[in-house]
Amino acid sequence: MSAATNPLSKSGEPITWNFKLLAQNNLGGFGGMGEGIAVQLAKDGRRIAWLAHESAPKNFTAVDVTDPRNPTIVVQTDLPQAHMRSNSLDVSGDIMAVAYQTQKVGQQPAGLELFDISVPEKPRSISFFDCSGATSRGVHQLWFCDGEYVHMASGAPDFNPSNPLDDQFYRCIDVRNPSKPVEVGRWWIPGTSATDNVAPPPRHPLDKGYRAHNTNVYPQRPDRLYLCYIDGGMFVMDIKDKANPKVISHWTNSPPYTGFMHTAVPLFDRNLMLVTDESTENAGKDWPKLIWMLDMRDETHPVSISTCPLPPVDAYKDRGGRFGAHNIHENVELPTAWKSDQIVLGTFFNGGLRAYDISNPYQPKETGCFLPPAPNGSPVGAIQLNDVFVDERGIVYTQDRFSGGLYTLEMDF
Repeated sequence: MSAATNPLSKSGEPITWNFKLLAQNNLGGFGGMGEGIAVQLAKDGRRIAWLAHESAPKNFTAVDVTDPRNPTIVVQTDLPQAHMRSNSLDVSGDIMAVAYQTQKVGQQPAGLELFDISVPEKPRSISFFDCSGATSRGVHQLWFCDGEYVHMASGAPDFNPSNPLDDQFYRCIDVRNPSKPVEVGRWWIPGTSATDNVAPPPRHPLDKGYRAHNTNVYPQRPDRLYLCYIDGGMFVMDIKDKANPKVISHWTNSPPYTGFMHTAVPLFDRNLMLVTDESTENAGKDWPKLIWMLDMRDETHPVSISTCPLPPVDAYKDRGGRFGAHNIHENVELPTAWKSDQIVLGTFFNGGLRAYDISNPYQPKETGCFLPPAPNGSPVGAIQLNDVFVDERGIVYTQDRFSGGLYTLEMDF
């Protein structure tokens, strides 16, 4: 890559340590990216990265990353309405699941769409599972890696939250017949539905809502759901009977922290779990937002044992936008995904992409950082890395929330 096209050669305060930048693609000027990255091995041998956008006008973009030094757009699609977003997607085989969330309740379309992506240039809609309703904004996040079930954070036309901020809960959708998705299970925190006979949970000072976010289910333990519930903390759920999910354990750091629990990733062979918060406020107003390490030897009693270190908040809070944890590589059990229970990679908005050696779970150590300068067109004047995925070749994909699009990297550790 020439110096003229290398984003690390531009003005700003870039940091790169133990990562090597291979390429950047601003995706045709629509480089505001969400928190969905999935890699498909197409029938013709190409490797296709499917990317979710943060907001309208684009729905999803497919990029040929067979050569990670030359990522090339294959197809880019538009959303049907400006008042919606498709912030989350997943791929299993040649089927892609895409989440649709609207800006306000009652708007359409809001729900889950399944696509046949066997010909990447021509994604074909298979079905649409409608989640719209008077109190629903549809689907914010989904998880789909076994080709059989979509686990998602969603509203529903028959769900009336006790507080408007609590409008999305856990839903399990059977997609074994992808042309006819069917709900087979659901769960919410007692008190968050207006029909519950228990009191609503107490509100947090920043009050981001008691609603579902990541809904991770791994083929190694298909009877377990690792559910983060924003201000409600993290739940380990027994879903052997999908129609009747049951709580095994609950862990939270808030209060005294500021809520918005985002992702839980179990490290099965080590009886550990990684849990992330999400920073949702600019200028460090919700600091600290961290990656937490839990001891899971007894899954009924999670114990926090450490956090991944970050630089002082004062060094980043005024750089523009958010600073703090968000997404981590989730060790998805797919042939296209890298797996590690010794290294964790996470995105930290203006703190860039960071890697940690967790071989000693009591003392995680930073082992790499990729912090590019603000991409052209950034409204906050800083990088805002939003998501990360690592494929089985060790190629790292990370994307900017506003304008930078896709970055591909190699790990040097």
